[in-house]
Amino acid sequence: MAEAYIVAAARTAGGKKGGRLAGWHPADLAAQVLNALVDRTKVDPELVEDVIMGCVGQAGEQATNIARNAVLASKLPESVPATSVDRQCGSSQQALHFAAQAVMSGTMDVVIAAGVESMSRVPMGLPSTLPAKNGFGNYMSPEMQRRYPGIQFSQFMGAEMLVKKYGLTRAQLDQFSLLSHQRAMAATKAGLFQQEIVPIEIEMPDGTKQMHVMDEGIRPDATLEGISSVKLLQEGGALTAASASQICDGASGVMVVSERGLKTLGVQPLARVHHMSLMGHDPVIMLEAPLPATMRALKKAGMSINDIDLFEVNEAFASVPVSWLQYTGADPERLNVNGGAIALGHPLGGSGTKLMTTLIHALKQRNKRWGLQTMCEGGGMANVTIVERL
Repeated sequence: MAEAYIVAAARTAGGKKGGRLAGWHPADLAAQVLNALVDRTKVDPELVEDVIMGCVGQAGEQATNIARNAVLASKLPESVPATSVDRQCGSSQQALHFAAQAVMSGTMDVVIAAGVESMSRVPMGLPSTLPAKNGFGNYMSPEMQRRYPGIQFSQFMGAEMLVKKYGLTRAQLDQFSLLSHQRAMAATKAGLFQQEIVPIEIEMPDGTKQMHVMDEGIRPDATLEGISSVKLLQEGGALTAASASQICDGASGVMVVSERGLKTLGVQPLARVHHMSLMGHDPVIMLEAPLPATMRALKKAGMSINDIDLFEVNEAFASVPVSWLQYTGADPERLNVNGGAIALGHPLGGSGTKLMTTLIHALKQRNKRWGLQTMCEGGGMANVTIVERL
């Protein structure tokens, strides 16, 4: 069977809402990652056959095909086409799947999969709330409302439903959240993110220039006492802002090539895409899909949970990875070993290739072979990707 290889993987350091990356237009921010992928592989930019970019908030500065706009803001030539993907939080993981499928089909040899989200400049939910406020309707169609009468799809509600279904406690979620910050800080201090991060120049309030190279959301002074004191998101619930992913600005990307592409470019692969699958699940509980999707993916790949060396499960809410651990029986020491979105941020459409970038680098640093990535997605879906480090 034809193979798909990842030859470069990069991301920006996360920026907090209104923080260090808020001054960057998302197309320009994504362009910096595209440029970095070209620079790291030394590929002739003319050889890139497509750019597939995940983005959830496709409105305002992220409207009108953000992927193409990022190409036009980059060093890539005008001959490189691009398209934007919205599979909610899994958008750029899906972009990776599309890129891998393109090279495995033999129709392309060099494709960039990427993602971007400026949550400072395009607030979460804007594509649906803005039209509704201006009299242009709601995404919930009459037929959807007949099928789900009186249902309001909500990730916050879904996260709390996971808590109840799997018997989780606030103490468990708070402890996991603290671990996310501790692992992210330890990885930062050890320089483990250095190779994956694309430095971004920012202007400070006093007019001086700095390079943004450290994830802004990490709390090095986080304590269990502090996390436990944060107000609950809803009365009677278990989740707080401290046990949810941080709003984040960021971009990420990977370059995917075929075997022929490897020879043409003369580059060494970082990883091989071993398995890709998707699952649709209950859109009401919404965030549970990664659990059965992981086990189905492993079965399809002929593997067991213990065959996987490292896992990246997006920390949209702490209840997702904690329930995932309970459901799969995975070793918690292999999960999100460098922290996750609770500490590092979740730039929505940029998170898929962000997690893959971190996973590939972590496999290399730890001299491990197999990695699995999955994430919950709005609408009750999940992507699962298994890679082999080469």
